Amino acid sequence: MAVKTFAAISIGSSETELKIYECSPSRGLKELDCVSTRLNLGLDVFNEQRISAENTEELCRVLLDFREIMQSYRVSTWRVCATSAFRESRNNLILKNYVEGRTGLKIDVLSNSEQRFLDYKAIASVTQEFDQIIQKATAIVDLGGTSMQISLFDKDKLITTQNIRLGTLTTAEKLAPYERNRAHFDAMITELMGHELEGFNKLYQKDRQIKNLIVVGGNLVEVMKPFQKENKRITSVTREQFLAQYHFISDQEADEISRKFDIPVEKTTVMLPALLFCRNLMEYFGVDTVWFPGFSLNDGMAFDYAQKNREIRISHNFDEDIIAAARSISKRYKCNQQHIRCLEAVGLQVFDRLKKQHGLSPRDRLLLQIAIILHNCGKYISLEDVSDCAFNIIMATEIIGLSHLERQIVAYTVKFNSSELPDFEDFETGGEINVENYLRIAKLTAILRLVNALDRTHRQKCPEFTVTLKEKELKIQAQTDADMTLEAGTFREKAPFFDSIFHVTPVFKRKKKL
Repeated sequence: MAVKTFAAISIGSSETELKIYECSPSRGLKELDCVSTRLNLGLDVFNEQRISAENTEELCRVLLDFREIMQSYRVSTWRVCATSAFRESRNNLILKNYVEGRTGLKIDVLSNSEQRFLDYKAIASVTQEFDQIIQKATAIVDLGGTSMQISLFDKDKLITTQNIRLGTLTTAEKLAPYERNRAHFDAMITELMGHELEGFNKLYQKDRQIKNLIVVGGNLVEVMKPFQKENKRITSVTREQFLAQYHFISDQEADEISRKFDIPVEKTTVMLPALLFCRNLMEYFGVDTVWFPGFSLNDGMAFDYAQKNREIRISHNFDEDIIAAARSISKRYKCNQQHIRCLEAVGLQVFDRLKKQHGLSPRDRLLLQIAIILHNCGKYISLEDVSDCAFNIIMATEIIGLSHLERQIVAYTVKFNSSELPDFEDFETGGEINVENYLRIAKLTAILRLVNALDRTHRQKCPEFTVTLKEKELKIQAQTDADMTLEAGTFREKAPFFDSIFHVTPVFKRKKKL
């Protein structure tokens, strides 16, 4: 099979980077080239809430240079992604339109959860090492210029992912006017981080003892290279090794650090605060080992491309990570897990039997499953206004791996499970839900309503349902001796809406056990 060439460009808060890769099933991903340019878009947004015209022009110049490099490699496929600075700029729509017009490069502005999922994919691409690490409680911390993301794993499961508004670039800029000396600067950052980490501990970490810390970003891989083991793509250091390197570097001036570690001087402005962030995280969590993968967002983009196009073989199931994150949210809001499992089993059967009728994708199947998992979370706040409360919880909660649009689709599916679905003309969403996405919501809602009726009392009267489709009739059969009168009645109430969406008549049958 022919080798393909893929280019990934990331537009970050402090740096814009291009990486070129070769991709083949036999050899996997191989990095051919990497070019980066320092561009402080994050400071523009931090100070002025928008990216300046000067930096916009500079970004266009950089992207045009990158395009020439891509052409020299005869790149067959490429992707350009922008992160928090672009996303949070008040002029992002005009900015995106202008930059795309000038450069001819389409830009995907990633939501925070999409960005972190790609970062996570980059780390998880070293499957054997990664799977071994996350068997014990592990925190993956992505140190960005404007914020940091903490994703907590335990026993190979994603427990939670949370964004904290402390970034290496913006925090240093904010504290600079108050800084008396380096020791005072260190103390201020320690105070700020202590406050944020206390909140994280109370809500998410609780009594879980974190053993490993995986740190992405902050340009820390370069200064940890002395500890890199042969044939290992992830550098690990012990607590003592990290502290020794930290004290050695913190006593140096920027030009000395640049010379000793062969890195550009401008990178040290991010690296020094990142070291301090890392030290505080390590001490607060009390970890034994700190891991530095040395991967960037571009590596995640390349891995994502190769995975989706079956250019590489992987064993890790990333959809299961998204589902695990949704289950963690449902448990936090005290959802009935037995009820959820019951609905998942029959709901996914219905989805699979109706493939020809609904024309939805495997990704939509995942969104249905997440909607089922979260459909009752609103009861945590109000038993009267469940649908609106559930909608607000889902839209306010980050679900790693889902785009903002996908989170909207899940939230609206849950909302309309127990409230009326309006006509498209009356659908007020701020413009993100077009006709196609409205129909996706309608179809997922119809399935959720119907299967929710089958466990109306939340008592799981039937442990197993059989779903069959014959011509225009969808038969759902329950084999149980329990009284299903209430469930059958609720099912009949939901059936007309389902029929109007799929033009298939749902029929409920109860069969007594032998």
